[in-house]
Amino acid sequence: MNLKLHWNTPNRLLLGPGPSDAHPRVLRAMATPLLGHLDPAFLTLLNETQELLRQVLGTTNPLTLPISATGMAGMETCLVNLAEKSERILIFRKGFFGSRMVEIAQRVGGEVVVIDAPWGEVFSLETIEAAIVAHKPQIVGIVHAENSTGAQQPLEGIGELCHRYGALLLVDAVTSLGCTPINMDENEIDALYSCTQKGLGCPPGLSPVSFSPRAAEKIAKRTTKPQSWYFDLQLINNYVAGDRLYHHTAPISMIYALREGLAIVLEEGLETRYQRHRLNHLALKAGLTALGCQYSANPEHGLPQLNAVYIPAGVNDVEFRKQLLNYFGIEIGGGLGEFKGKVWRIGLMGYNSKPAAVYSLLNAMEVLLLNAGISIIAGSASAAATKVYAEQMK
Repeated sequence: MNLKLHWNTPNRLLLGPGPSDAHPRVLRAMATPLLGHLDPAFLTLLNETQELLRQVLGTTNPLTLPISATGMAGMETCLVNLAEKSERILIFRKGFFGSRMVEIAQRVGGEVVVIDAPWGEVFSLETIEAAIVAHKPQIVGIVHAENSTGAQQPLEGIGELCHRYGALLLVDAVTSLGCTPINMDENEIDALYSCTQKGLGCPPGLSPVSFSPRAAEKIAKRTTKPQSWYFDLQLINNYVAGDRLYHHTAPISMIYALREGLAIVLEEGLETRYQRHRLNHLALKAGLTALGCQYSANPEHGLPQLNAVYIPAGVNDVEFRKQLLNYFGIEIGGGLGEFKGKVWRIGLMGYNSKPAAVYSLLNAMEVLLLNAGISIIAGSASAAATKVYAEQMK
């Protein structure tokens, strides 16, 4: 193996399902000199990061913090702390990451009940209520933005239903945070987890979580210790917000990054940010449609930040994405689970939700589709996107 001691990072535009490109300000923040994880200055910064996170989530929950691991660790943190072995967990599954929630819930040891919907669809309130009434769960889990299908589950009313029947609502917001509204308190969400490498424009490495007072009380009254020592929230919270007791060495540079990423979100303004994601999605969708790409999600519930489209007939999935990366330096994602080899997943998240990314991708896709012998009109994708932007500027 000819190992080079100096590493040259290739120039990439990350338009897959995550990670997305980090904001330049975030990268600069990560170059800040380290502090000790118990240094008063760092603890002040950690407190500020938690408050900024509350504002972006739309919550006042005291138990809101970044878990020192990636997004799936947030899912595990929520389940190992909320669920005990005797309890019933009802999970509404409509894609790959719903299945991931099911697997972790099963490992926790609770009684797991799964309600399925076709990939690309979402659940109605009527379906959710009927399942809650029938199965009487203690915890209800659902994915807000299903990364594998490009479908967004409406959250309005689900929390109220759960509380009406004595259950807690757990929401996967990994692909939502910083891209589409969550409104945690307004939607009566009890537990939520996300990540840093998508809508927040930061590198992977942290999983923001938040728990309502109702959920925090349940955690405090557990009759058994959580299955995981590392993700035991009572131990972690003693460091983050309690007596500052040592639990683990926090990833200092990643906390710098998260604080800066959250500040950027709030400086832009939440509504302005959501509108930006929506506009760039509409421009990309117009361009992809001009190229003959059809979306896999029900159009009434499509995600603006994650565009899942069926691969045009006659196109080799792996070869196309390889050429896109090698010739144009652009990464998009392939399908997962039922959609493996059938769809492309294209992210316009956080810093990457911008016209320059839209045009770069559409122009590159035109070249490769024409080269593959697909019948399209050269320039049609960019023209369709331009029309959307021009209409918005009127």
